[in-house]
Amino acid sequence: MVEMSERLNMPLSDAEMERRWTAVRSAMEDAGVDVLLMQNNNDHMGGYCKYFTDLPATNGYPHTVVFPRDDAMTLIHQGPFGGDREIPVEGDGIHRGIKRLLTTPSFASVPYTADYDPELAAKALEPYQGGTIGLLGTYQMSFAMVDYLKRGNFSNTNFVDFSDAVDRIKVIKSPEEQERVKGCAAQQVEAMKAAIEAIKPGMCDSDVAAVARHKGENLASEQGIYLCSSAPLGTPATIGGRHNQNRVIEKGDVFSLLVENNGDGGFFTEIGRTIVLGKASQEMKDNLELVLEAQQHTLGRLKPGADCKEIWDAHNAWLEERGKPNESRLYCHGQGYDLVERPLVRFDEPMKIEKDMNLVCHPGWVGDGAFNWICDNYIIGDDGPGASIHEFPQEIIEVDV
Repeated sequence: MVEMSERLNMPLSDAEMERRWTAVRSAMEDAGVDVLLMQNNNDHMGGYCKYFTDLPATNGYPHTVVFPRDDAMTLIHQGPFGGDREIPVEGDGIHRGIKRLLTTPSFASVPYTADYDPELAAKALEPYQGGTIGLLGTYQMSFAMVDYLKRGNFSNTNFVDFSDAVDRIKVIKSPEEQERVKGCAAQQVEAMKAAIEAIKPGMCDSDVAAVARHKGENLASEQGIYLCSSAPLGTPATIGGRHNQNRVIEKGDVFSLLVENNGDGGFFTEIGRTIVLGKASQEMKDNLELVLEAQQHTLGRLKPGADCKEIWDAHNAWLEERGKPNESRLYCHGQGYDLVERPLVRFDEPMKIEKDMNLVCHPGWVGDGAFNWICDNYIIGDDGPGASIHEFPQEIIEVDV
């Protein structure tokens, strides 16, 4: 293949991309699926297109990918009317495994353009009329896309949801992917350190988040979320997004910070810690020890073959025994190109824990006047997770002000 463009931010190797395509095509062969259709419009929860092309969808602009079992891909994205470019077999330094680029200026905010992308997808899918089309990520794909195909020339075509089959491939991280995931974790540790070094009374919550964001982007992060909140000691500092980050930090405050940006190669991890601008109370320290015990209680069950519902039930039983509120959100889950990737460690997840998954574990609860929590990532080994890939102390950080 052609050498990758110097403009690209940390692209994956050709060998890794070939590994993915081969694995998916083998699964398609076994299931009798002729072609896959996927569409994403962001790189927070848009992992399918990124997985197949190593190119992110961003800004609400859709990327539509047609992935045949027996041919190179077609990529449809934002651009001029009538854009149609052939890509050489060896690639062009940006596009790999893609033979054709189709463009149209469609916008989700403009309803009359709803059929523009589907019209181009229909062109790429034309050879597979009457066959079987596998859909990936139907929760993310526009209604307009599938509706257009089914009411058009594909009424005699079999549509199947192939998401689960692809999920079971992409959740297992290859050696190269694992190194990229660890690189993301290392970048987040540096972002956390930068925020801790910068925080002081008089800053807004958003100012501290901006320091973390700046450090992350200097270390190859493209985007992500930086959730935080400050509160007086004795008031829970539950994390929130940018819209809720306008409070001015004061001496003695508690500050919670979650850095959940992507990093090396576009992979996600997340780290969360509590910072005190002064001294933490003994009650806060005691609750952190309990949170760490809860985290270890779950980590000890994240072994290959483990059932997610059983881990969820065991966690809630542990909480009940200690008089803590039951977990009703998502406290442990996989990550990859998505902020949240399967498996979800809760009652409704059929996927088992497997070796080489990248999981984050962030138990926590509000109580005793505090938001008590911890957040770290782990890669599953032969006997479960080892040490966190976030090499950062699991403690309440006290900042001398």
